[in-house]
Amino acid sequence: MPKNIRHEAYLILGAFFFALNSVPAKLVMEGGISAFRLTQIRITGAALLMFIYVFIRNRKGLRITKSEIPSLLAFGIIGFAVVNGLYFSAIARLNVSIALIIEFTAPIWIVLWMRFIKKKNVSKLMWWGLTIGFTGLLLVGQVWRGLTLDGLGLIYAFVDAFALALYFVVGEKLVKAKGSEVTMVLGFGVSAAFFAIVMPWWNFPFEVFSKSIELTGRFAGNSLPGWLLVLWVIIGGTAVPYFLVLTGLKGLSAATSSVIGMLEPVFGGVLAWFFLFEKLSLAQFIGGCVVLIGIYLADRARTSV
Repeated sequence: MPKNIRHEAYLILGAFFFALNSVPAKLVMEGGISAFRLTQIRITGAALLMFIYVFIRNRKGLRITKSEIPSLLAFGIIGFAVVNGLYFSAIARLNVSIALIIEFTAPIWIVLWMRFIKKKNVSKLMWWGLTIGFTGLLLVGQVWRGLTLDGLGLIYAFVDAFALALYFVVGEKLVKAKGSEVTMVLGFGVSAAFFAIVMPWWNFPFEVFSKSIELTGRFAGNSLPGWLLVLWVIIGGTAVPYFLVLTGLKGLSAATSSVIGMLEPVFGGVLAWFFLFEKLSLAQFIGGCVVLIGIYLADRARTSV
């Protein structure tokens, strides 16, 4: 298999596993655990797994300097804790596909930051992408009918998109200095420590592990133990997709990788439809497609900014 195709396959699989994580995550939350507690166990578990991996391969890379601490704190707390926590909060109130689509407006906010804060020129293609993207969001939100989606869920999703944009901006700087794998494990580590401070482990609802969680949608009438679903969120929904994406990034440009990553909301919508029977109106479906087109154009233009 040609090298580029192999790395593209890694990224496609990574997007698929990230999207697939939405289904068990939503089930666990419906079983009684809060979005931020699920984020805590997800990040802490993944941090331990990735630390072991990086410690074996590149333990010297885990050393940090004082000048790197502010960026690592912002990256770990906002880029991991806030992004993951608000994402889970959003999918608890919105259709998975809509939450993912809104989250992936992050490239749009990055470009606005570059144009109006960094004062860099932005191509016409970028503005077309922004216009098309916002038009799609109007369709997704069905503004002509009022706020038909959950208002708090929309707020969570949009703030999540802003946090994701910050994740990319700060992460770009850290990756150049530390490398992708080390940056990820340090980010997870900071985030895990942050959660341990603000949400002590002795108050964690450990009963979720022994609880039998009822499945919905296609598998309604069946149940799985909570520990199994949580384990999937940690391994299949965090460690595996991050590993796949990092491996794919080794052989492809950031622009190509980010475009492939936009398959996640597409996968998310299909999986939510298949497993959970979530439904979208025709206008929302068209709007979602339009948003993806806008994000694609914005991302293409961002590479030349």
